[in-house]
Amino acid sequence: MPEADAETVLADAGDPSFGDPAKGEQVFGQCRSCHQVGQGATDRIGPHLNGIFGRRAGAHADYRYSENMQMMGSDGLTWEIDTLDAYLENPKALVSRTRMNFAGLKDPQDRSDILAYLRQFSASPQNIPEAAPTAQPREVDLAPEVLAIVGDTDYGEYLASECKTCHQQDGSDKGIPAITQWPTEDFVVAMHAYKRQIRPHPVMQMMAARLSDEEIAALAAYFAQTE
Repeated sequence: MPEADAETVLADAGDPSFGDPAKGEQVFGQCRSCHQVGQGATDRIGPHLNGIFGRRAGAHADYRYSENMQMMGSDGLTWEIDTLDAYLENPKALVSRTRMNFAGLKDPQDRSDILAYLRQFSASPQNIPEAAPTAQPREVDLAPEVLAIVGDTDYGEYLASECKTCHQQDGSDKGIPAITQWPTEDFVVAMHAYKRQIRPHPVMQMMAARLSDEEIAALAAYFAQTE
């Protein structure tokens, strides 16, 4: 991706070298399970990406970042075109112990397109408004009473012993996705998606099939508060 001054590129919505935001929206489909962007976006597994340009790394209020991400921000890492491009290409090469479990976008055009898409949701410059909400349908439609179950964290800790044979309690991935500090609703939806075999991992399908709604809620409550 050509190097350019961030404000110049941001101000020129028609600059073809910056990428195609419509194509970038399609590429962003790989990010939707963790990140929201657009009107009404909130933090989920990852922080929302509104106003990402010009934001200091690890500094978005109310989101709990990894220590390494906070350290990089304290050292001056700021999300501009070049740093976002590098992070999207290989997250762990830029922030060695980031919690983001994503291998990266190797295609420079994909990165250029997704940055053009995300640029639309920046508050600066002022002539680029917030775009319409990005629809994010749930993987499975769960009854309100299932989502309303308050899990027992102590029971969740007991059940989690089997999960920890693969998943790391400290939040690192090491080849297995991290599941600590997930929002409880995201965890519950994911487990029910495995239970209904919508998510295609056979081991997780087998594990989820053995769990009741209450047990899934207990695991969600436990992992949401696990460091």
